[in-house]
Amino acid sequence: MAFTDAIADEADDYWTAIVEHPMVQRLGEGTLDPEPFRYWVRQDYVYLIEYGRLFAFGAARAPDLDRLARFADLLDATVNTERDLHRSYAAEFDISETELEATGPSPTTQAYTDFLVRTAATESFGDLVAALLPCMWGFNETGKRLAAAGTPDHEQYAAWVEMYAGDEFTELTEWCKELMDEVAADASQADRERYRERFRTSARYEYLFWDAAWTQEGWPL
Repeated sequence: MAFTDAIADEADDYWTAIVEHPMVQRLGEGTLDPEPFRYWVRQDYVYLIEYGRLFAFGAARAPDLDRLARFADLLDATVNTERDLHRSYAAEFDISETELEATGPSPTTQAYTDFLVRTAATESFGDLVAALLPCMWGFNETGKRLAAAGTPDHEQYAAWVEMYAGDEFTELTEWCKELMDEVAADASQADRERYRERFRTSARYEYLFWDAAWTQEGWPL
């Protein structure tokens, strides 16, 4: 059985929990108060920078030229395109570039990105892919499930739903799932169990990232 098929039921539990979170529900309805979402946008910018480092490690650890090239392309898109798009989107919520650049990581953002970069830097290529997968798969599922319930009237929230439910992001998600299946196909049972644990940790952080925005989590001291 393909690895992503083997973890599909567990993955569905995570995606369902995310979609049922009050912040995500109200995002989909178009009724979400802007302040938690402004927090989310700022923290997602912090996350995006570390996400680029993950792709850099992916290129360095890739076992063949085709995969190296794909991760290099993703790094370039993240650092040179996605960052500018994120700034433009943030401006629609009156978040300036200066404010974005001054944003420090929340406890959850710090923990999540530290986990991702440490996994990418110290573990195998398969571990890296397993840790990366929930970000793509989870956002794609969230976008598609919200879109299926009806695109919100709120213009900026509708744009968020449409982007993550769209064909381009769906194609990227399918690539990552196929890559995970290819890497896991020849892996030992111990490796597959470790991949599952890396996936599980990132999926839990995906949920916590939404929850941190909902509560506008900060450092206690």
